[in-house]
Amino acid sequence: MELIDYFQYNSILILTYFFVSVAVLILKYITAGKSNDILFSSYRSSPFNPLTYVRLFTHVLGHSDWKHLSNNFLYILLIGPMIEEKYGTINLLIMILITAGVIGIINSIFGRKRILGASGIVFMLIMMSSFVNIEETKIPLTLILIFIFYVVNEIIDGLIKKDNISHMGHIIGAVCGCLYGYIYYVIGISNIPMFFS
Repeated sequence: MELIDYFQYNSILILTYFFVSVAVLILKYITAGKSNDILFSSYRSSPFNPLTYVRLFTHVLGHSDWKHLSNNFLYILLIGPMIEEKYGTINLLIMILITAGVIGIINSIFGRKRILGASGIVFMLIMMSSFVNIEETKIPLTLILIFIFYVVNEIIDGLIKKDNISHMGHIIGAVCGCLYGYIYYVIGISNIPMFFS
């Protein structure tokens, strides 16, 4: 039996997301950061430049260095497969694209920073994970605690700290995760496909 037979590609979207992000990071090192500037970070730029619209979505693939990538994917690889199994690969891909787009658009309009990285997606997945075992008409205590520890902390850090972290992106990701979880479970779409069958 070949060695490859012992491994299972158990989470198609999450693992593909990881490997593509690693390839993008390698490309960043090869191009001395130019690939991130051109394709894999989002910032305010001319509405007549087609890459402006591409970057609204691709910024979640770019990372500044290995530590940045590994910090984000530690959470994504831990939580992501469970979310992908619960919601489905296509649905989760759509949620990631919507979240990336919303973060990119809001940053382009209101932000002054160049943003990149999967941290907004991390916050989306963290908030969605608290909905997985929800019971009808009950709010999970884990959702409230996660909201306090992650979202409130990001709001405080965003107001107080002057750093290169997109706290706004984290908050938007968390809000998107709450909305997806709320729509799927609380409103009652859990018995039918969310977007695709």
